[in-house]
Amino acid sequence: MDNYNTYERGQAIDLPQAFSVLMRNVYSWMTGGLLVTAFVALFVANSYEAMYVIASTPSLIWGLFIAEFAVVLILSSRIMKMSFAAAASMFVLYAVLNGVTLSVIFTVYTAESIAQTFFITAGTFAGMSLLGYMTKKDLSTIGRTLYMLLIGLIIATLVNFFTHSSVLAMIINYAGVIIFVGLTAYDTQKIKNMLLEYSGEGVNDQTNKLALLGSLSLYLDFINLFLYLLRFLGNRK
Repeated sequence: MDNYNTYERGQAIDLPQAFSVLMRNVYSWMTGGLLVTAFVALFVANSYEAMYVIASTPSLIWGLFIAEFAVVLILSSRIMKMSFAAAASMFVLYAVLNGVTLSVIFTVYTAESIAQTFFITAGTFAGMSLLGYMTKKDLSTIGRTLYMLLIGLIIATLVNFFTHSSVLAMIINYAGVIIFVGLTAYDTQKIKNMLLEYSGEGVNDQTNKLALLGSLSLYLDFINLFLYLLRFLGNRK
């Protein structure tokens, strides 16, 4: 295959152009998802009725968490078997569900510190994503290590849910920031390599679904990095 062009149905496809469009779609979907989440979180936080229902119904919070996990699991495992419209709808649904669950941070932290942490997260994310995109170093080994550490982080978080150790909580928070800073670079490189591989097929439903899957990974990196930084930088009410 030529480094610059291939042919599909007799028509030349400019690989750099197709790749550029797909990468742009990754960040467009990620940004759109974050905006949906932020809007929903603000809307719910400013609704006394909605916040009362959430605060007085613990089962609702658990239901939201389970629904979010289910949506991510389905998207991650079955996205290529869905239509692009269905996959995009599920991504938006996840962003909405996440906005509802994140609305509770407005009852714990001041709006100013939330906004400040968001912009710090955005700057950190942009820098690490750029690093992952530009570096020539293969980050696969680092990525595998970070995902192993992420499993340990989840286990430690579950343990601390019952032990309530302040020391363990501090370690978890530091580890969370480090892990998701690293995963931002690794996931960016992984998405870049994946789209370079498949951009020869042009910009179509299948490659757009790959871009959407990439945007979900970066969206999750951003949200988790934001939440861990908020524990350090957020001013409690």
